[in-house]
Amino acid sequence: MMTLKRKEDGFTGLEAAIVLIAFIVVAAVFSYVMLGAGFFTTQKSQETIYSAIGQAATNMEVSGPVILKTGTDSKVAFANFTLILAAGGNPVDITKVVYTVSTQQGIRELDYDNVKGGLRWFNNNSNTLLERGEIIDVGISSGNGANLIEANLPFTIEVKPAVGASLPITRYAPLSFAANSIYEVY
Repeated sequence: MMTLKRKEDGFTGLEAAIVLIAFIVVAAVFSYVMLGAGFFTTQKSQETIYSAIGQAATNMEVSGPVILKTGTDSKVAFANFTLILAAGGNPVDITKVVYTVSTQQGIRELDYDNVKGGLRWFNNNSNTLLERGEIIDVGISSGNGANLIEANLPFTIEVKPAVGASLPITRYAPLSFAANSIYEVY
């Protein structure tokens, strides 16, 4: 009698299909993990970029001229300017803003306590945030640095918020000052 011998050397079609499906599942899981990591990295990069733009861009801008008022001695007694929130800017806490008046004669740095008597708000609420649609008029008196401004010389008033870039306001004073006069400097 003859005995039947089986050879189990080759794959059957079913076994090949199972191996192929396993490879596809492993590749799909791997690609899903890689895409998830890529999306996470992209989101973090986007947050970093927006944060950097917020730090680099100024949130305020000057609306109108700088107004210089002289006293009886023909020297600058007050320097006034109006601040508004820049388009797309985040609200600014005015209590944390530092003002620096600098001329060829010297530099004076002022914080909120030095200028709060010269601040006039045009807003609809009682908080100290400069928000969209609000206006603040900042007045710097001679005792706080306005007296450093001299005729026919440049001066800079730098507005430095706690977050964001500073806003330098650089102007030239008029050729001469008369007593008790008002000058608009653009």
